[in-house]
Amino acid sequence: MKYSSSTTGVPDAPQVPRHLAIIMDGNGRWATKRFLPRVAGHVKGVEAVRTVVEACATRGIEYLTVFAFSSENWRRPEEEVSLLMKLFVTALEREVSKMHANNIRLKVVGDLSRFDQKLQDMIANAERKTANNTRMTVTVCANYGGRWDIMQAIGKMVAEHPGTTDFAEEALAPYLSMAYAPEPDLFIRTGGEERISNFLLWQLAYTELYFTDTYWPDFNAERLDEAISSYQNRERRFGRTGDQVAQKS
Repeated sequence: MKYSSSTTGVPDAPQVPRHLAIIMDGNGRWATKRFLPRVAGHVKGVEAVRTVVEACATRGIEYLTVFAFSSENWRRPEEEVSLLMKLFVTALEREVSKMHANNIRLKVVGDLSRFDQKLQDMIANAERKTANNTRMTVTVCANYGGRWDIMQAIGKMVAEHPGTTDFAEEALAPYLSMAYAPEPDLFIRTGGEERISNFLLWQLAYTELYFTDTYWPDFNAERLDEAISSYQNRERRFGRTGDQVAQKS
């Protein structure tokens, strides 16, 4: 495994989060509040993603992971799902070249088999184009679920080790969809809800959680700094006592 696990060792606790994970919630409610169709909120939400990517890069955050579409979001009205898929295509068309020009790598994780072939091809092309970029890695979780992630990892692990029944935690970790990234230091959820909604269930074991009432389209660099400030005022013990943390520092 490339990065240490927070449950098998004591990882670093950087002042600025190395890895930030976000559930971008509240697009629809933002639009409804303004008597606009829900899709208007999703369009505005894409603009917020651009703003936050730029702010994270400026602040030295190395990994940004956003929850764009969960495996449960297929339950939404068919029209809204269709519009979200079109918006995903449009965002890829408009943003990938900009990300590449700014040395940002794009990854998309989730069960992509349910997307139409055009979108799958666009995702693959975007990942290839940006694969060698090093300034920051932006991961979009699409048709993703934390339980799906764990189950697909188990399936791959068992397939590669036939007959083995006794596995350690370290054996599973390399098969998770985000094994290329450290565990998130800070998790943000916008929109007022206070749950993780099947997002990065394995990876969030010791992540600091931050919830805000701000709807995602209104989330900007200032709101990001507020979340980072909250994170910086926390004591990350990873199972140790406060005295142990103080002695190490």
